[in-house]
Order: sequence, then C-alpha cells, then structure tokens
Amino acid sequence: MKKKQIYLLIFTIIFAINGVKSQNKKYDFNGFIQYINTTWNPEDNINWMEISSVHNRFDWHWYINNKLTFYAGLRNNLDYGSLLANFYPYYINSITQDNGFLNLTHKWTGKPNYFFYSNIDRLNLKWNYKKIEFTLGRQRINWGVNQVWNPNDIFNTYNYFDFSYINRPGSDAVRIQYYTGNFSSIQVAAKLNREKQITTAAMYKFNFANYDFQLLSGVMNKNFLTYGGGWAGQIKDVGFTGEVTCFTNLKNDSTPKTQCIASVAANYTFSNSLFVNVSALYNSAGKTQNIGQRDLLTSINLSPQTLTLSKFNLFGELSYPITPLIKADISAIFDPYDNSAFIGPSLDFNLSNSVDLLAMAQIFAGKTETEYGGFGQMYYLRLKWDF
Repeated sequence: MKKKQIYLLIFTIIFAINGVKSQNKKYDFNGFIQYINTTWNPEDNINWMEISSVHNRFDWHWYINNKLTFYAGLRNNLDYGSLLANFYPYYINSITQDNGFLNLTHKWTGKPNYFFYSNIDRLNLKWNYKKIEFTLGRQRINWGVNQVWNPNDIFNTYNYFDFSYINRPGSDAVRIQYYTGNFSSIQVAAKLNREKQITTAAMYKFNFANYDFQLLSGVMNKNFLTYGGGWAGQIKDVGFTGEVTCFTNLKNDSTPKTQCIASVAANYTFSNSLFVNVSALYNSAGKTQNIGQRDLLTSINLSPQTLTLSKFNLFGELSYPITPLIKADISAIFDPYDNSAFIGPSLDFNLSNSVDLLAMAQIFAGKTETEYGGFGQMYYLRLKWDF
C-alpha cells in the first residue's frame, strides 16, 4: 500500500470514529493545534531569518476490548518562511527523514520557502493479559530517567532543543513487559531502523531502599554491545536520579572500543514553588579541545552516544509560577572545555483551560566551531490549543 493511501485510511478512520465517540466509550480522540513563529538571528549574518509553523496532532485510542488497545498518532506540519529558502533542501530533507523501518512520513507539497508534511509517529497494538503487556508497532519505548539527558534511552533518543515536538519520536518495535511484583518488572524490546539495523535489549526494574533501579543490556544498531542502568529516588526532599550506559564497539573501525555516557541530576521545589533542577553529563569518548559544532536543530543521527561531543556538560534550570496562570523558566547548558553555552528563558501564559501562549528564546554563545557557539539566537512565540 502506498504512503498516500495509508494516510488517507488513517484520516478516514480517525474522523469517522470521532463522529461517534460521544456515543461509544471504546474510542478516545484528542490532540492539539499550535502556531509557532521562529525568528533566527545567526551569529555571522546581519540578515535575520524567519519561519512560521502550523502543527496539528491527532491521538486516537481504540479500546477493542479489555485486553486489546489500538493507538494511532498523526502529526501534520506546515512550515513556511525565509529560513527554509536559505537552507533548502537540507532543512526540509532532515525534518522529513523517517528513521523508522517503515517510512510513515510523507511530504505532500513543498517549494524552497514552504512545505507541508505528515508523520505517523504512533501506530501500535497493545495486548494486556494478567501480568503481561505486549506492544507491536510504532511506539515510544521510554527507558530514560532524567529530564534532559537520557543515556538509557537507546530506542528513542530525543532532541532537547526541539521543544515543539511534545510527544517525542517513536520506533518500529516490539516490546514485552512482565510485572514480577508491585514495584518490579522485566522488559524485552527490539526495533528496526531505516537502515534495517536492529536494536534489542532487556531491562529489569526493581525497588530497593525506597529507590527505583533499572538494569539494561542488549545490542544497539547491531554494532554496539550495550549495558548500563539507572536510578530514581530522594535524598531527604531532594530528587536524585541518574543513568549510565556503556557501548562496546563490535566492529573493527576507528570508533572507540568502549564509550560510556553517564548523567546525574538533582531537583528541589522550595516552599514558595521555586523549582531548581541541575544535571551533569559525562562522555568518556568526548573531546576536551577542538570539540566542533553540533547539529542542534535537527535530530539526524541522534543517539545516546551523541548527546554531547564534549567530555563534560553542565545543566541548570529555575522555574517559578509568577501567578497561577503565568510561569517563568530559565535553563542553561555549559561546556567547560570550550566555554560555550546555551541559555533558554521562557514565559508560559495559561490563557484558558485549553489555550496557552509561550514566549521563549534559545541563545547560543561561544566561538565558532565550539559546541554551542556560532548559532546565534532564536526567538519563539507559540500559541497552542488542546482539544
């Protein structure tokens, strides 16, 4: 079946089911529409560039019976502006690249200064029976613990800077979970990517001394023996989490034989609702000089191994509700080896129960060819309606 036929079928089913959802509790339909205006002030260019985006998402759950659930998630994105024209066709090609085994991303139309595409990032069937949960299809396998950097997330690594992709990417995979107790489980999962490389791993989760622990082992992209673990707990009132994953190269090439990625984080909420979050990221194969510039704006070739090119990164965040309807937030990332940095201030306005307005900036500082330098500043205004 051609991709256009697949999309037309999904659209037809979703809207047909939505028409009768109020009479039938077996169906759940929701989503959102958001408009984002992005203005980019490049580091080495006096001409500012702009892109406007209209993003729409549908999430549809069909509860076939008390054991079977079908889930489809569909994104429709319209982007237009001078930024597209200046980076044509690289930007469009990178955004519409589907990393799954099945190519469920389709560009309907496009020119250098605009394009419209759709992406099915959830398409799976889940079966529950007693202590067993089985999921087949495009899904998100979330093994990460920390908020920012997730070395344990070997199936669905996400781009922290891509704040507009709220639901995060999925994988074409099969996953089996068996609950061995109230606070313990075993998961086994396998996925295929667009290069037909398999990632398969098992995870054991358990609770000990009021901490949630997880241990994992497997093979990533058929070339890396993968093993590690993570934890989540508290030291008094401070949340304390961490993850570490090591990758042993099974090929004879120039890639380091073994690379370990680790992140640790702590967070605390004060009595006045001020939230503080700090984190550190370590890359055993990272550079300490001539680090080079990352592709921060797309998710091509993103994996736990490429969370940073440097040996070490630091993260900090402050968040405070100015009023019950207005929240201020500022986050920052610092590379101590090349002194480059990222700063992300934002203001979130809750206009109603279903509408919010977000104003934010992504400010990159540092010399050219440093990890966070050379990008300049990006300014965003987002209006979002949930339904």
